[in-house]
Amino acid sequence: MEKKKKVGFNIIKNDPTDGHKGFGKGALSLENVSPVFIDVEEGEAFIDVGAMHARSVVEKGIKFLPNKEEVPEGAKPFWLVWVSVDRGENGPFYAGVTACEMTVNREKRRGYKSLPEHVNRMDKSLKSHIIVEHMDAPSKKVLKDFLQGHNADMWEQSSLQLKEGLAE
Repeated sequence: MEKKKKVGFNIIKNDPTDGHKGFGKGALSLENVSPVFIDVEEGEAFIDVGAMHARSVVEKGIKFLPNKEEVPEGAKPFWLVWVSVDRGENGPFYAGVTACEMTVNREKRRGYKSLPEHVNRMDKSLKSHIIVEHMDAPSKKVLKDFLQGHNADMWEQSSLQLKEGLAE
């Protein structure tokens, strides 16, 4: 039996623009961001890199509508959390954590998400912002437990703002 490879966070790679000041200098790299989904009803978190191109398991086959009110009854709530990793003096840490709301009615193949919000929150995460205050308390706990469980050292190196933002 072959063990299934555990998907982890994208950890910092070498800077491709290191050593020169030409094309691409100052551009943000998507290598350091990972999409973490939180299934609100199930109380579980998982990484799905397909979300980088709106092709995650949650999003496949769903037509997303720009207004929550248009989504048929029975939509399941999710959070898509963009988690960026950076490296400090003491090693890697969770630098940017930004959450976006999403709902999915799999049966009706309809859902809600704000594409501009998702793009802007990914950008904010890459720029080391923490935006989690609008999340519900149980989902914050799921995310905190997930980040701690994935790498306790990275959690310890992370900002006080993140720790307080995910505190119960």
